[in-house]
Amino acid sequence: MPEKTLSIISLGCFRNTYDSEIVANLYEAKGYTLKKDYTDCDLLIVNTCGFIAKAKEESLDVISQAVELKKKAKIKRLIVFGCLVQRYQKELKVFFPQVDEWWGTEKFSPSFVKRIKLLPAHIDFLKICEGCVNKCSYCAIPFIKGPLRSKPKEAVLKEVRYLEKKGVKELNIIGQDITSWGKDLGKEHNLVFLLKAILKTTKTIPWIRLIYTHPRHITDELIDLIAHEERICKYIDMPIQHINDRILKLMKRKTTKKDIIKLIEKIRKKIPGAIIRTSVIVGFPTETVSEFKELVLFLREVRFERLGAFVYSREEDTAAHDFKGQVHHQTKLRRYNQLMSLQKDIAQEANQRFIGKELDVLVEEKTKDLYIGRSQFDAYEVDGVVFLEKKNLKIGEFKRVKIVDAYEYDLVAK
Repeated sequence: MPEKTLSIISLGCFRNTYDSEIVANLYEAKGYTLKKDYTDCDLLIVNTCGFIAKAKEESLDVISQAVELKKKAKIKRLIVFGCLVQRYQKELKVFFPQVDEWWGTEKFSPSFVKRIKLLPAHIDFLKICEGCVNKCSYCAIPFIKGPLRSKPKEAVLKEVRYLEKKGVKELNIIGQDITSWGKDLGKEHNLVFLLKAILKTTKTIPWIRLIYTHPRHITDELIDLIAHEERICKYIDMPIQHINDRILKLMKRKTTKKDIIKLIEKIRKKIPGAIIRTSVIVGFPTETVSEFKELVLFLREVRFERLGAFVYSREEDTAAHDFKGQVHHQTKLRRYNQLMSLQKDIAQEANQRFIGKELDVLVEEKTKDLYIGRSQFDAYEVDGVVFLEKKNLKIGEFKRVKIVDAYEYDLVAK
């Protein structure tokens, strides 16, 4: 009997990658063999993203390409699932009748579920919750993913033990908002409670990285744990989205400029040398020139080491969709470019401080002339890398190196 082949295209965030790995395992159990080349396989599965307009456009483009492959008999069967399908399945079925199956978002499992790795062996992601309680006015996640559902502690620990046995060197804790974990499980359940259990359960996972912590939910207890636990990366992923109080209120962020400044000061005092990554939205409805300038001035003063900016995307079903005073697209783009130009200089200045210092680097890739790795201060496929001299290094191992040069986002080491 000929081998049945499967390929998966996973779009969007690492939460989607996590779901794609669950689906890959389901089909491997049915006798399929996973392959990287998706241009010639028995089954192609596309996991879509529908978070913002740009992500939706990418998903539609990939579906179109997949349909063309099916028409040319390069693939026999096509399944499309994920966030875009959850939101627009009825319309998608009309436009793409060649798709064999449509699924919404992968149902969140409260128990441990095996996954087939789509990422390098030394790194993995652990989704501890699904859905969101924050209901920010610009965000479609509650309509796609639903309310918060926290994975029970024992299920999390079972998965952590499994990953440790697999030899994972970097564990990324993910969710729409991991600082909300446990709010639906009981009074004693919170992220610190869970992290302490993970740390106690594991001994050989050197890096534990926290991805997406809401500034409103970052507690003194969490800051202290990050500060004192060597295995938790000194990397604070903390999207603020804006700094003007009126805009923050319109966004329903339930925090203020004063709160954010106080939190940043506390993090930098208690965790010296910590890297803070944030994100901001430009062109939110009614954002004035002076409010944008306030954001620029704040970023210039605070100097976040890592920053991503997003042009406001008007999403149906969200509260902000119907706000009056929508900002012109060209104005949004101009503000975005101004912020990213500023951040480029700030990021290079931040990287300069590493020159002459020694860092532990996780070696991840070998090219013709050099190796490429990351320090604990950079998230996988999100931030910069460390370029290493070509020697006999091993992928997935840690190497102590000395930083000799710095670019805007990357470092050079010997």
